[in-house]
Amino acid sequence: MSRIALLGCGGFIGSHFLDAFLLDPDVRIEGWDWTPAKILPHLTNPNFRFHSGDIYSQPDLEALLSRCDVVVSLAAICNPSQYNTKALDVIDSNFIQARKIADLCAKLGKWLIQFSTSEVYGQTLAHWTGAGDSNPALYEMGEEETPLLLGPIASQRWSYACAKQLLERYVYALHKEKGLYFTLIRPFNFLGPRMDFLPGRDGDGLPRVLACFTSSLLDRKPLPLVDGGGARRTFLAVEEAVAALRLMLERPGLARNQIFNLGNPANETTIRGLAESMRKAAADLTGDATYLSLPLVDVTAEEFYGEGYADSDRRMPRIDKALRLLDWEPRQGLPEILHRTLEYAFRIHGR
Repeated sequence: MSRIALLGCGGFIGSHFLDAFLLDPDVRIEGWDWTPAKILPHLTNPNFRFHSGDIYSQPDLEALLSRCDVVVSLAAICNPSQYNTKALDVIDSNFIQARKIADLCAKLGKWLIQFSTSEVYGQTLAHWTGAGDSNPALYEMGEEETPLLLGPIASQRWSYACAKQLLERYVYALHKEKGLYFTLIRPFNFLGPRMDFLPGRDGDGLPRVLACFTSSLLDRKPLPLVDGGGARRTFLAVEEAVAALRLMLERPGLARNQIFNLGNPANETTIRGLAESMRKAAADLTGDATYLSLPLVDVTAEEFYGEGYADSDRRMPRIDKALRLLDWEPRQGLPEILHRTLEYAFRIHGR
């Protein structure tokens, strides 16, 4: 029997984790989140126990973790609109509070699978050197050798990446000095149903790019392209990310004390290209060709996110380690992922 503590079980990734893992009758999950809104069907499952409230002040947190074999931590503030507007909260959530979980795992001898972020890589070497993209060594991001090159202090957008990077270094120090078993996961833009919130519908503020574009499509409004939409990203189906996590749990001897990029290099596109693909997916899904004519409007990062926001130029993961150690390889193409993601959003929000 596997006993898993899942912190952040009610979010986008956590809800898909529950969908997959609670199909196994031999899995027991202790879950925590602020709200169970995305996971209501699982609340009656006898193999799942839900905890809410402030996890870091819960008196029984140590007892909760002690009942489990592995701790999967997804708990974090990861809303781009807050990185430069609520940097104190972002740093507190992603390092100061999160280190308490790492400390407890080291104390209790538990394996910690900590979700980090691809943003720890910062800007590419191609960006900093101005050398362009002709050499993959200047833009591909590998877990062991790529430097982590964040922007200046005044660009508070990097508060999230910096806090996550420091947490990674803290976890690694606990491993070296106190014997903590760890796995660090760096996600490269997971997509799928139930992602984020949609502003004006089930949340406020500015979520990540896919949710912003989805909201624009639902409202038939222009799709905003920050700084022209030239930044390049790769996209991975969330179900394939969960499959990678399952392989880690099945192969602890290979997954422990490792850092894994999880992304799909084959699904790279510019943000402008993503907007165009989403317009097409909406048109195909609904049979309404007018979605193709929704405008794409350029806005500056400061206009959209506020002062102190900066963006990374490109995030291209190397995933050879996951292939070698886990025998994991992503296969879903971006059009398929976008179709399923928009189909869910249009169904839930009445389009």
